[in-house]
Order: sequence, then C-alpha cells, then structure tokens
Amino acid sequence: MKFISFTAEKEERFGVLHEEESIVVDLYSYFRDKGVDLPTLLSFIQIENINIEEVRRVSESYNISIENVYLQAPIPKPLKNIFCVGKNYRDHAIEMGSEKDIPEHPMIFTKAPTSVSAPEEVLSFSKGVSEAIDYEGELAVVIGKKGKGISREHAMDYVFGYTIINDITARDLQKKHGQFFVGKSLDHSCPIGPAILHASNVRNPHDLDLITLVNGEVRQDGHTSDLIFDIPELIHVLSKGMTLEAGDIIATGTPSGVGKGFNPPKYLTDRDCVEIRIEGIGALRNEVSIR
Repeated sequence: MKFISFTAEKEERFGVLHEEESIVVDLYSYFRDKGVDLPTLLSFIQIENINIEEVRRVSESYNISIENVYLQAPIPKPLKNIFCVGKNYRDHAIEMGSEKDIPEHPMIFTKAPTSVSAPEEVLSFSKGVSEAIDYEGELAVVIGKKGKGISREHAMDYVFGYTIINDITARDLQKKHGQFFVGKSLDHSCPIGPAILHASNVRNPHDLDLITLVNGEVRQDGHTSDLIFDIPELIHVLSKGMTLEAGDIIATGTPSGVGKGFNPPKYLTDRDCVEIRIEGIGALRNEVSIR
C-alpha cells in the first residue's frame, strides 16, 4: 500500500493511493466518520498496533479520483529534523574526494523540517544565497514506532515504510560553513514523496534500483544493495543513545552521479526538472527555479 497526504476540496487529508485504478482511498474521512481523530498521516503512523487489514477493507464510498487531489509530502511537517547519512555509497564517497573519504562509521547530519517540499512543487532558490544547488536521490525510511537501543536483529520491526527524498544541497554553503546543516536546510531543499510504500509491500529494501534524471538525462543509476551501512545498522546506531519515534525519517544516502561529481560540476540551473525513481515507490519529480 502507498500512503499519501493530499489536499482535496481545500482540506488536508491522507489516504492510500491506487495508481492502477487512478483512485485515492480517503482514510481521513473514513476515520472521521468513525469518530476517530486522525487529522494527518503522521497521526495515523503514530497509532500503536496499526490495523493494516482494516485499511485494506475500507469501503469504495471513500474513493476519490486521483484527478481531484493535490499531492503533498507524505509527512509535510515532521516533528523533528530529517536524519541523513553522508557518503553511504562507496562510489559517491570517492567522487566527493577519494577512497580516503569512505567512512568507517555512519556520517549523520540533519535537514530542518522547514526544508520539506511536495512532489511536483516548484523548488525556488535564490542565486544571492547559493550558486551551487545540487541534487541527491535517496531511499528514505519512515520509522513506525518508538524505540531506543534497538538491535540490528529487531531494527526492521520499527520500519513503517519507505519513500523517496531529494537531498538538495547548496554545495557552496556546505563548503563555506564547514558543516552540512546550513547547506542542506534551505527552504525547498527536501522534496519527499510521492508516497510511503508500506514495509509489508517491500520484499527487500536492499534490492531496489535508484535512478535520478535531470531533464531526462540519467545522472544517478544506483542500487540499494551498495549501501555501506544498511538500514538495520543505521537504525541501530541512531537509537543507541537517542529515542527514535514514529514518523521519524531517515534518508539513507545517495549513489554516485551528483552534480558536484562531474568535471566540470553539473549543478542545477533555472527550470531544470529532477526526477528520482525507486522501483515500487514511484517517481519524485520537481522543477527548480533559481533566480
């Protein structure tokens, strides 16, 4: 199942996307009619012991044509920063420097919640702020329940599902400030979506193709089997001394082929269209405006 957040009839809702039938099951209205207050997809994810089978059986009377909805980021307003992992693909670490840049431990940084953008939203950046806007296609993990000190063996039990993130980066700000946060947290620098694919529908998250295109040109052609630190390890490391909560988002890193990795660099320019495809989840598309 693909869970989405959307706007319909000027109202923010959430539901399940059925692309093959061009419909959305309006779970917001379903639960409202049951007297259950679940205003957002995040509030749904936060339910303990979610009954997925109940969701599968929701009546057709809650179906909406996909033409009548406007997609938002699945979690438009995360409760905390998005966790990100730097240089988690060997070839990407090398293109950013050399083999000496391949990390021995996960490199964790974060993006501000205000950086989140919707699928198909135009991403606006100012040349006065940055002249080196770069793309990074990534598989992201959405945590489904609260945990701390999570073992590798039980880590996948804490996953609600998977989505796509474009970890847009202002490379000049990243270099200027000597750390990642400012260059990673510009407004519009974290498109997410189009949906969260439920974990029950993903046979193996470490066996997925990841492709990034800019104006139709393939820039990144990766595979999640190449992650240096896999998903259980990332959850294990993050939760050692920190509580992970339902709705937390972990971007697992990007493969080689980012704009900075070319000589000369291929940074994004005004009206470029970036499309990130991950099999099973779909495609995250955004046009950029840089002026």
